[in-house]
Amino acid sequence: RKNTKRVPSFRKLLRTSQIKLDNKLKNKQYKQKSAAKKYRKEQKKLREAVRDAISRKPFPLEESKKKKVDRKWEEKEEEDALPLDMMDEDDLKLMEDLAQKASFLTRDLSSNEPVHVKKRKHESVIEKYEKVPRRLQTEPEKELIHLLPIKDKSGIIPQAVEKPVLSVAHDEEENTEDMEEAEDFNEEPLPVLTPEEMAAQRRQKLQERKMHIAALASAILSEPDSNIKKLKELRAMLMEQDPHVAVIVRKLVMVSLMEIFKDIAPSYKIRPLTEAEKATKVKKETQKLREFEEGLVSQYKFYLENLEQTIKDWKQRKLKKSNVISLKAYKGLAEVAVKCLCELLVALPHFNFHNNIIVLIVPLMNDTSKMISGLCVEAVKKLFKQDKLGYASLGVVKVISGLVRGRNYDVRPEVLKVFLHLRIKEVELQKDSEDIAPKKKFMTYKEKRKNLSRMQRKWKKAEEKLERELLEAEASESKEKKLKLHTETLNIVFVTYFRILKKAQKSPLLPAVLEGLAKFAHLINVEFFDDLLIVLHSLIASGDLSYRESLHCVLSAFHILSGQGDVLNIDPMKFYTHLYKTLFSLHAGGTNEDIGIVLQCLDVMFAKRRKQVSQQRALAFLKRLSILALHVLPNSSVGILATNRVFMQTFPRMDLLLDNESQGSGVYLPELDEPEHCNAQNTALWELHLLQRHYHPTVQKFASHLIAGAPTEGSGALPLDLSQRSATELFETYCMKGMTFNPPVASVTPRRKDTFSQMDSFVDEELNKQLQQHISETVAHKPLDFAKHLKESSLA
Repeated sequence: RKNTKRVPSFRKLLRTSQIKLDNKLKNKQYKQKSAAKKYRKEQKKLREAVRDAISRKPFPLEESKKKKVDRKWEEKEEEDALPLDMMDEDDLKLMEDLAQKASFLTRDLSSNEPVHVKKRKHESVIEKYEKVPRRLQTEPEKELIHLLPIKDKSGIIPQAVEKPVLSVAHDEEENTEDMEEAEDFNEEPLPVLTPEEMAAQRRQKLQERKMHIAALASAILSEPDSNIKKLKELRAMLMEQDPHVAVIVRKLVMVSLMEIFKDIAPSYKIRPLTEAEKATKVKKETQKLREFEEGLVSQYKFYLENLEQTIKDWKQRKLKKSNVISLKAYKGLAEVAVKCLCELLVALPHFNFHNNIIVLIVPLMNDTSKMISGLCVEAVKKLFKQDKLGYASLGVVKVISGLVRGRNYDVRPEVLKVFLHLRIKEVELQKDSEDIAPKKKFMTYKEKRKNLSRMQRKWKKAEEKLERELLEAEASESKEKKLKLHTETLNIVFVTYFRILKKAQKSPLLPAVLEGLAKFAHLINVEFFDDLLIVLHSLIASGDLSYRESLHCVLSAFHILSGQGDVLNIDPMKFYTHLYKTLFSLHAGGTNEDIGIVLQCLDVMFAKRRKQVSQQRALAFLKRLSILALHVLPNSSVGILATNRVFMQTFPRMDLLLDNESQGSGVYLPELDEPEHCNAQNTALWELHLLQRHYHPTVQKFASHLIAGAPTEGSGALPLDLSQRSATELFETYCMKGMTFNPPVASVTPRRKDTFSQMDSFVDEELNKQLQQHISETVAHKPLDFAKHLKESSLA
């Protein structure tokens, strides 16, 4: 029987409360239990009835009397029986022997059954069953058809005819024949397809599905208000059941729905209507807009739930009951679902359920699959870069902080490194407020003069003045709101950083924490500076950090001291010493990329703190950096020489190292790790002469410039494109990541045709010289054979 029960509509499901759904589920489970209980009782009764029928046997009529006599006899015997205490031992032993052979005592003498019949239960069951009287199959009563009676001399004679009855067996035979014919018809073998035919059939099905998806999508995009119901039809294709095209169709539907929602979603958040708003009568246009918004939000919610379920099924390695999609294909579906969620996270940060998407995406940043974690990390970075106000950034930072704490700091470092892309800089506030403020186009004086009267111009002027004031007020309000959001976001970031510094100092998250502190240290409250510097110094002194981590520690400490930390009376000599010691651990190999951090440290430590740095310290760093420039790649050499140029222009008497004569007593100690006591004033920058012969042209220019004393004008000055750039910019500009020479080498090879012509002319000249020399020698020694020799040479 076909199930004609209607599926409840979507709106009806929305109105159904959760309590009602729970009650329905409980009632359904109770009915199932009661039906199962009832079925078990019926089966038990049936088994008991069968058991009774088997064990029942016909008793003779006199049996009841015999039973009564036997009972009386037994009672009398019991009365006459002596207790065992009063019996002799021989009699007791005899009774025990007889009890073991108790067939004559236990046997029913009235019965014809053999001895020890109870040991063979199956025989007694069969015999009892055979003794049960059988019911003969009664013939069915014949149905009569009464006819008109006949009257004769003897009287009225009734007439009747038997009604013809078709035999049941004949009907059953016919039915079985019909069933067999139907089965034979149904069991016709399906045509076996070749692989080419199967591929063609699959392509055809796929093309049909693609056309259907395209038709639905174009209809929705052309008129979203009237065709919002087609979103449900398109979303239903996410449950494609054809195993040949299910995976591709589901991927296409996911991507299509994602693009549709990006296009038709409004630029505001849709809120649910209150009961009062639903009760009020509105215009048709307003009602149509409400229905569109309600349908859009509900379908968007169901779409996000489908994406979430796809990812959960892949994570839990679950298979659906239908088994339409294999377990391997679920990974591809999950990757597409994650891509769609990432796109919606970036494209619709203002729309509904954005926080739900954040909660889905952030844990996937810590996923074991590099592809999925990379997609989520890049999406969060894009969101941070384009978030101007800071609402979305605050939501993401809260979830990341909770994830790090919930996983007990056992997360990937990339999860914390996304904090470095937060747009929290005081410099960008003014620019962003200008971008956020609505740009109002005011009329020019000529347009007013042409289109408006004198009185209208006067009113227009006052109106524009008022609008300008309103715009300024809105901009200042948005700026205050943005500062408040940024403050809250930074508080959560610093709480996360400080927790890791306090509880998980040996965690792999430490480099990311130190890098984040180095970036945001100027925004930390002054109250925490002392404690933070003590923690950073203890980390460096422990010796557990790598050189990269220690560089981040130094950079964080000097960022703290260069900002609000100027008011503190702290001598960071230990940080200078550590950086001086770390410089020789860098080389042209894998550590070449870390020269960028060193250049940032030197800029903060010397250029911005020139008044707190002694001459001995500056000379020691200048000498050691010149030595390091010989051991690194060209881009690092250019950055280091640019830093040396800043040293020579910032600090006085740096030209001491350009003179061979020693100043003062002592000998330069290059192995000593104390910059103040290595006697750097007694050495010279002989490394610059080697760098003058470097194969890189920019390194040659910088070396020649420094040998000349780093002049700002004249023949030894640098060109403007090099002198106006910072050391970090030059390091990134001349990077050789693409394994190409930067700048490219100009080609100076001549043309191929000219080369061959020059070679031919050179060979001809040489041959002519040799021929003339040979002829002169021949004429001098053998004048008679001159003609013969000339002929042979011409032939040759």
